[in-house]
Amino acid sequence: MKKLLAFFFQGLLYIAPIGITLFVLYKAFFLVDDIFKPLLYSIFGFHIPGAGLIILFLLITLLGFAGQTIIAKPIKFVIRHFLERAPLVKAFYTSIKDFLSAFVGKDKKFNQPVLVKVNLISDLEKIGFVTRENLSDLGVEGKKVAVYFPHSYNFSGELFIVPAEQVKRINGAPADIMKFVVTGGVVSFKNSE
Repeated sequence: MKKLLAFFFQGLLYIAPIGITLFVLYKAFFLVDDIFKPLLYSIFGFHIPGAGLIILFLLITLLGFAGQTIIAKPIKFVIRHFLERAPLVKAFYTSIKDFLSAFVGKDKKFNQPVLVKVNLISDLEKIGFVTRENLSDLGVEGKKVAVYFPHSYNFSGELFIVPAEQVKRINGAPADIMKFVVTGGVVSFKNSE
């Protein structure tokens, strides 16, 4: 009996958000319809079928816009301001933020997939992504580039500084090649060579 009740409450947890949302929408529709039906009738002289639904959609969209711009942006600003002021937290926060934006942000950094010869004797090669081609500000001399090697089945990787002549560009979508590396080569991708 305990197991049956546990499954019942688990099912309730799954369906409650949907049920509550549908109930609120149902009640909101009739509330909006009751408020705007007489107003629309007085303006147009007849009932407009579906007007309550359109008005409800517009009101919910306006609420979402207001929540995103008026409520969410100031809260995000305050949190970001706090995180950037705390010395230890700032280093951790900015590192993670920069790393994630390199994957999915506007300034994607992992967009140059390459094949790097990591062992000249055994002809061993590794797939990575060129992140910087000019390393002079680090004091690195010679024609070397920074290559990030993601680990398979992990959210980590290593950065190597390698001679540019050991780096060969890979034709293909960077996202597909990243999936190929992260999954340990299980996922295939279409190479445009």
